[in-house]
Amino acid sequence: MKEIRRRFSADEYATRQQKTRLAMIERNLDLLIVYDPSNMCWLTGYDGWSFYVHQCVVISAEGALFWFGRGIDANGARLTTDLPDADIISYPDHYVQSDDYHPMEYLAGILQQRNFHTGRIGIEKDNYYFSARAAESLYASLPEANFTDATALVNWQRAVKSPTELEYMRRAGKVVENVYQRIMQVAEPGMKKNALVAEILHAQAMGTEEHYGDYSAIVPLIGVGDEAAACHMTWDGEILESDSGMFLELAGVHARYHCPCSRTLYLGEPPQKYRDIEKVINECIENTLPVFKPGNTCGEVAETFFRNLKKHGYEKDNRCGYPIGLSYPPDWGERTMSLRKTDTTVLQEGMTFHFMPAIWFENWGFETTESLQVTDKGGLCLSNVPRQLLLI
Repeated sequence: MKEIRRRFSADEYATRQQKTRLAMIERNLDLLIVYDPSNMCWLTGYDGWSFYVHQCVVISAEGALFWFGRGIDANGARLTTDLPDADIISYPDHYVQSDDYHPMEYLAGILQQRNFHTGRIGIEKDNYYFSARAAESLYASLPEANFTDATALVNWQRAVKSPTELEYMRRAGKVVENVYQRIMQVAEPGMKKNALVAEILHAQAMGTEEHYGDYSAIVPLIGVGDEAAACHMTWDGEILESDSGMFLELAGVHARYHCPCSRTLYLGEPPQKYRDIEKVINECIENTLPVFKPGNTCGEVAETFFRNLKKHGYEKDNRCGYPIGLSYPPDWGERTMSLRKTDTTVLQEGMTFHFMPAIWFENWGFETTESLQVTDKGGLCLSNVPRQLLLI
């Protein structure tokens, strides 16, 4: 087996695991079953496109930790973690997508062997990957255990980024800069949407001369013309028409760390309404970035943005951002804090957010967003894409 693909030091992984155990003790948890692949990777380094089948990392408050997954993915665990073979545990393939067996039944047997079948066990109930049948299988197979919801326990431990994590996000910022440079080189009226997206995907993967580009947890989102009023549209094979606007919601990624960045592109001479909202949004961004300081709250950031937006006569009925970092499909957010007025979470140095003052109207939309780091001087943008309406 080749050398481990290690992205962080053993000490950093140990620190992450200890933070998680302390949080478990605060919640009176004896064991935590971690299903979210981002959390699995953050705790151990495990990396693979295997989250379509049941897999997890199991961590105990007393020090035990092991990876559990499909048999053919065990070598992936050996290649991306420094776990000993005894802590890389796989289930037979007849458990995969079976009506008669479930991998959690097999895991229950392992937990019984290791004397983890009683006590208080946390599970990530509200998670994209953890199914109702997985929960039912655990409940039925471990009747002596007391299960409790611990959905975002690990996610919260990821909120403040280490120096190496921040470096990976800055590298991702350089990737997304190159993506937009490529868009400006090739986009033109008459080009098919899928051809433009092919260029975007190629630039994302190519990265920079120094650092490779990784795949993004969200595919390139583009909306052209009327479709720009719908914020989560993907592409088709239609052509880009002259005198039309489009949003581009993209990310640069390196080592699974994301730097999202959205911009609006116009093919032709933009109507005045585009120039008007461009000026408003840029003013709102400039007035809000200084609030991203330790000690302020997510709510204070949101209040500043929405107050500035409203004074110009615009309303936005959704949050204006969320935390980002390490992620897998289908989302690059960390699913903890939200930049909305009611969120009282206190910002800390080293937190990272996708600040998203995008706004959508009845038949068009406008996006200018920034990924940033919380610093004592305010929000430090992680990429340097021109903050302006892009014109072709």
